[in-house]
Amino acid sequence: MKVIEHIANAKKPLISLEIIPPKRGGNILQIYKAIESILPYAPPFINVTSHSAEVMWEEMKDGTFRRIVKRKSPGTFGLCAAIKYKYNIDPVPHLLCAGFTREETEDALIELNYLGVENLLAIRGDIKYEKPIPDGRSVNRYALDLVKQITDMNNGKYLDDLIDVQPTDFCVGVAAYPEKHFESPNLAFDIDVLKKKQDAGAHYAICQMFFNNAHYYNYVQRARKAGITIPIIPGLKIITSKSQVMRLPKAFHIEIPEELVNAILNASSDKEAKEIGIQWAYKQAVDLLENGVNILHFYIMQNTETFLEVINRLKKDYSL
Repeated sequence: MKVIEHIANAKKPLISLEIIPPKRGGNILQIYKAIESILPYAPPFINVTSHSAEVMWEEMKDGTFRRIVKRKSPGTFGLCAAIKYKYNIDPVPHLLCAGFTREETEDALIELNYLGVENLLAIRGDIKYEKPIPDGRSVNRYALDLVKQITDMNNGKYLDDLIDVQPTDFCVGVAAYPEKHFESPNLAFDIDVLKKKQDAGAHYAICQMFFNNAHYYNYVQRARKAGITIPIIPGLKIITSKSQVMRLPKAFHIEIPEELVNAILNASSDKEAKEIGIQWAYKQAVDLLENGVNILHFYIMQNTETFLEVINRLKKDYSL
C-alpha cells in the first residue's frame, strides 16, 4: 500500500519509523530484532536509509595507506525486500541523487518495481565523493530532478525511447525542512522548492527532525499558504545522550531548544539524560497529536529501546 493511502485510510494515529542498514559486514539479525520489537504497534511503513560512496583510507600490511571508494552501508534494497516479505510492512527506500547516474537510478527503479516496492523517498543525499560521470551518462543534481525522473517513469517515459513500455506506479516522498535546508537562503525559498517538488509529482513530504513543534506548525502554515497540499509528516528524534546535543545540530543543521540542552547537559547520569530525552519526545508527540496531526515519524536508526518507551507512554492516552 502507498504511504498516502495509509494516511488517508487511517482510523487512528499512525507511527512510522526510519532505520539504517548495518554497516558493511554487519549482522542483519540486529535489524530484524529491532523491527520485531515494534511489530505490536503495526507501523504502516518503515523508511530505510541509503548512503552514497565515500572516500576511505585503508592501511596496508607495509604501513602505507590505500585510497578506496566504497559505500559503508550497502543493502538498502535487500533490507526493503525483507521488510516487505518477511514482516508484511511497506518499505520506503531512500533513493539518492548523490553518487548515482540517471541511468543507474533507472535500473534501481526497475529493480524496486520488480520487487513490488511501491514507495520511495527521493533525496539529494550528502555529497561525500564526487563520482566521475562517464561519457554519455547524466546525473540528477537535485531532489527535484530525481522526482521528475521518477514521475517520467510513472508516466511510461524512460531515458531511452522504448516501445511498449510499462509505466511504474511509485508513491514519491520528499524531504521537508521546518528550519529550512541549510543551503537555502531563507524559509520562503525552501518552501518554494517543496512546492516545485509537489508540482513535479511528489505525493508527500517527511520533515527533518525538529525539537520545537513551533517550527513545524509555522512551516506547515506557510506551506499551505504557498499552495502545498501534500501531507507533511513531522519527524521526531529521541535524544539519548549528552553527546547528541552537540552532534545532532552539526550533522542535521537543526536547533535544539535551550531548555532541553540545559536539562540534558546538567543531567547527573546517562540514565537521567536519556529519560529527559524520552520525556521531551513524548511531550512533542502529545502536542502534535492534540493539534490534529495523525502520523508521527521517528528516526530510530537501529535502537528501538527509547522509541518503545515513548510509544508505551503514548499508548496509555492514545489509541496507537
